[in-house]
Amino acid sequence: MGINTERDIEANLQIGPTDQGMVRLFVLADKIEIPMDFDPEEADDIAEEIRAAAAAARKVKPR
Repeated sequence: MGINTERDIEANLQIGPTDQGMVRLFVLADKIEIPMDFDPEEADDIAEEIRAAAAAARKVKPR
């Protein structure tokens, strides 16, 4: 399994600040909950990676 392997799984993603000053990405799929906390600097790095991936994806020819 890799980044290009398609799966038929639905998931809900929530993103927001915690009361501890962290940024939480919360993934809910089936009955699995995955909370991931990042300090604000890490969250900025992740946001930059997402923007870079979006820019690269725009350059890919659709199937």
